[in-house]
Amino acid sequence: MNMSGKTNKILVPTDFTKVADNAMGHALRLAKHTAGEVYLLHVVAKQEEVDETRRKLELEQTRALGMETGVPVHKLVRVGSIFDDIGDAASEIGANLIVMGTHGMRGMQFLTGSRALRVITSSSVPFIVVQERPIKEGGYDSIVVPLDLHKETRQKLTLVADMAKHFNSKVHLITPKEDDEFLHKQLQNHIRFANQYLDERGIQHDATIADEDSSDFVTAVVKHAVAVDADLITIMNLAQGNIFGVLGVPYEQELITNEAQIPVMCMNPRETATGGGWTFQ
Repeated sequence: MNMSGKTNKILVPTDFTKVADNAMGHALRLAKHTAGEVYLLHVVAKQEEVDETRRKLELEQTRALGMETGVPVHKLVRVGSIFDDIGDAASEIGANLIVMGTHGMRGMQFLTGSRALRVITSSSVPFIVVQERPIKEGGYDSIVVPLDLHKETRQKLTLVADMAKHFNSKVHLITPKEDDEFLHKQLQNHIRFANQYLDERGIQHDATIADEDSSDFVTAVVKHAVAVDADLITIMNLAQGNIFGVLGVPYEQELITNEAQIPVMCMNPRETATGGGWTFQ
């Protein structure tokens, strides 16, 4: 058990596809490392589909129990819409992390980047969105943390530091290049704060200033993540319910469906500056 006496509960929405299967693999490994439990959720449109779905979920549950021994796996079937029910199910079971598969931007999709964002914006629980890249044996060893000019840095770092401590990860901070002196100073303050915060917690880290500015920051982040062999990119979801952002596609969506298929942890900013409720032993 962890210090708060709470068990980590990880919710995995599944549609029984390959990416959902991979999301289950990530969740099981995370649960194993954090003495957590996994909840598999499938949302159906009609009551008549419940029994068949429950049978399918039972098979998934059996498979999951074989994949990672010692991790409790539960199943949930809900009738409704996936957009509302993921957030509701998370509150109901007291989940503190959701791991979800997305099918990139192309082809027949269960949840594309923009639809995944709609689900994320309706939940206060942090999300990890995965594509088809499986989780490594050791979990998330290398975490990329983009720092831009938004003020939610402290909140994001709380969650990142918890995860990094647990997996003994190295954190790679990256900021856009800002020629404007005032903005450059603000970014430097963010980096200074992040460095100090991670130092105090004994977490290995480095900081890089990208060659790209804010307008091309997504490219810079993904390029850096590939270079450091990152297992996770963490972002704050700043679309705030408006999935198309101000300029068409928000950078969250581009990052979530990055071509390197690196999982992305997405958090919604809260009003307070406290941590994310993700507890570790």
